[in-house]
Amino acid sequence: MTDETFQAAGEPSNEAAEAAAAGTTAELEAKIAALQSELEAQKQEVLYARAETQNVRRRLEKDIADARAYASTSFARDILSVADNLSRALDSISAELREDEKLKPLVAGIEATTRELDKVFNLNSIQKVAAHGLPLDPNQHQAMIEIPHAEAEPGTVVQVLQHGYTIKDRLLRPAMVAVAKKPD
Repeated sequence: MTDETFQAAGEPSNEAAEAAAAGTTAELEAKIAALQSELEAQKQEVLYARAETQNVRRRLEKDIADARAYASTSFARDILSVADNLSRALDSISAELREDEKLKPLVAGIEATTRELDKVFNLNSIQKVAAHGLPLDPNQHQAMIEIPHAEAEPGTVVQVLQHGYTIKDRLLRPAMVAVAKKPD
């Protein structure tokens, strides 16, 4: 049998086989290019997913640290009224009553309780907001009244009506203050 006989019998010629192989090679190259493109897209998605997971992890770690640091905020706000009442009690005792032998133990007890409360506040990073003599800071002070004052600069805190407090770097309660204004 000759080559012509094989071709006549339905066998592909060398040219036809080469054309088919070239077509198959082109298809394979197109498929490879598509797969490489898809692989790159999947790599990008994996990188974005990793970055998002890392961001979520950082946010959760920060939220946990904040929760630990500020867990006692509500309790601290509630206990501030106790500190205020102890301070008012001490302020209301006149010098004469402080010298009275019968009241000295009571005054000493109130002072000791105040010192212990201040110690607990310090251990828990609860600090008084500085106010007296400073310019009004709306982030830490709440102006309650304006008082005509010849010596102080207008806008300066001249009297603290109620102390403000912070816990770490957050404000628990603003200081309620009286602010100087120009005399009439």
